[in-house]
Amino acid sequence: MSQERPGGTTFKGAPLTLVGPALAVGDSAPDFAVTANDLSEFTLSDSGGKVRIIGVVPSLDTPVCDQQTRRFNEEASGLGDGVAILTISADLPFAQARFCGAAGIDRVQTLSDHRDVSFGTAYGVLIKELRLLSRAIFVVDREGVIRHAEYVPEMTDHPAYDAALDAAKGCL
Repeated sequence: MSQERPGGTTFKGAPLTLVGPALAVGDSAPDFAVTANDLSEFTLSDSGGKVRIIGVVPSLDTPVCDQQTRRFNEEASGLGDGVAILTISADLPFAQARFCGAAGIDRVQTLSDHRDVSFGTAYGVLIKELRLLSRAIFVVDREGVIRHAEYVPEMTDHPAYDAALDAAKGCL
């Protein structure tokens, strides 16, 4: 059974339980299998050789998640081809594709953890009570080591964008 972290996040002040470990800087990034918008499987190694910024959101159909994804899409052009920006949620791939088309998201790859929640349990962001993912940001270097990990304590708050971007730039 996966580790449970009661009160690992809150939603509008109400405590929720996160399932999985609390990863830290220096840990090896766990592998995962999620679904791309074209329904193909995507794993961590599919972006190997690049620095990865992994933005985790509860749902792209909420204001903060929308803003977070748009912010990383805007920042992507200044990071170059050595950085892959991934946004992972439990939204269905079809909803993610619709969101990207409507919002003009073209530099961030959205990925769905809906089927197996393998990312959520491996990275400790699965919300037990909701079967959604909690807001978090991870930066993984080219060697697969976590260089930045932020579990946002309150799901309606924004992550520390600049800290994640600085960590990614430091890996280049």
